[in-house]
Amino acid sequence: MAETCADLIAAEDVLLFVNAAVTATGQREFRSQGYEQQLSLDFLHEYVRVNYRRVYAAVLALDINDHNAALIVRRLLETAAEAEPEQKRIEGRLIAARLAVLPPQRVYRLFRTLREAKVNNRRTRAIMRDWLAARPHPGMDAVKYRRGLKTAARHIHLPYGGAEIGDFLFRPGRRARYEHELLDTYRRARYEQAALYELPFTVAEGFAAKHGIPRGAFLERIAPRMTRLERLRTQRTVPGADLTVMPLTRLALYVLSLDIDERVRRRAELTGALRAAAHRAAGPHAGSWGRVAAVLDDSYSSSGSSEKRRRPLAVALACHFLLEALAESYVPLWTSGGTDPLLVRPYGPTPLGLRIVDALEHAPERLVIVSDGWDNAPPGLAGEVLRVWRTRLDRDRRTSVVHMNPVYDADGFDVRRLAPGVPTAGVRDAEDLPALVEVAQFAEGRTGLAGLHAYLDRRVDRFLGEGR
Repeated sequence: MAETCADLIAAEDVLLFVNAAVTATGQREFRSQGYEQQLSLDFLHEYVRVNYRRVYAAVLALDINDHNAALIVRRLLETAAEAEPEQKRIEGRLIAARLAVLPPQRVYRLFRTLREAKVNNRRTRAIMRDWLAARPHPGMDAVKYRRGLKTAARHIHLPYGGAEIGDFLFRPGRRARYEHELLDTYRRARYEQAALYELPFTVAEGFAAKHGIPRGAFLERIAPRMTRLERLRTQRTVPGADLTVMPLTRLALYVLSLDIDERVRRRAELTGALRAAAHRAAGPHAGSWGRVAAVLDDSYSSSGSSEKRRRPLAVALACHFLLEALAESYVPLWTSGGTDPLLVRPYGPTPLGLRIVDALEHAPERLVIVSDGWDNAPPGLAGEVLRVWRTRLDRDRRTSVVHMNPVYDADGFDVRRLAPGVPTAGVRDAEDLPALVEVAQFAEGRTGLAGLHAYLDRRVDRFLGEGR
């Protein structure tokens, strides 16, 4: 069946929202303030929820960021009365599956916003009650997320009765000691320094400051109880963390936080860890992408903002190592002209057009461009090069071109595009690159709303299947 103009517009609206849900976090970017990002994102959520509610809920099954996942859940629960019974059932399953994979602190923060907004319908209470009942270690939650658990319990009137957790949360001085080991450790840590080293790192930090324990001594002794990400955050003061098990994009952020001398001194360790993370992310797709060329943006704007420091450059660096793992042969081209990925830094203008010409000379099967889309040396050259290449020199599409953009453009309600004939997709974590390239095909305008709905239905089925 031929797609109507309305269908094509709807498909564009949906893709625009998916790109925003992947990249935008409401935080300041290099070219826009935080409040501009929040206003733009709020409008987009409201527009898509009102006009495409089914799709709005289905986006929970995609690789969107946690900020937007929580926003979607909140707005679906706030407007539960607008959904039909069958749609409510599907939304309930999607919300439950998404909450199960969100970080607990993010979920507790969502519950707090629901309480502040006085969203307390039966559906909301049931979802909160089921999520809390499925938590594997309620005692750990009571210690680590005490404020969040108290708020959630109050909001849904959770009956703790005479249980220890109820006393711990709401009547802390009632018991001389607790049977639950972690609750009692928390009680003892108030006056016993040794006890704090048996607590989770983030809880122990507060007690360490209260007892006046030097930071170095505290980190050295608490190291065995730290998670992988906590070890990464404190790597400079806690030696011996295994970098090879870290997620690729977080590892790239860590590498960029080091000064140049330290990167040179630890070249073998850092490069090995980045390649190990990239091969883990590539999985079964490793070596299957044929001849690949990449244009990677390390211009000054890739420094990001004070809230998302070096994030665009970290995504480019992580994509570099992931594409190296995915490709049979690989040619990386940084906009600065640099050739050592480990020493990249945000510097200079963005000559995207020139680097794209250089990349196409290698006749790749795939050309991947990772950039915020602000082509300025000279302005607009990248779009013109891609237009001429697609319409005059490569009409048979021997080279697949895709633009991955890690920055949400608040003014345009989308990620900034380079050329109409080149698909652009938002990217937050390089690990999602293979799935996002699949989404980007819909942005070429050759696949309409029906194809997009079919793709979303497959992702929803897979997501709910994994959640069971």
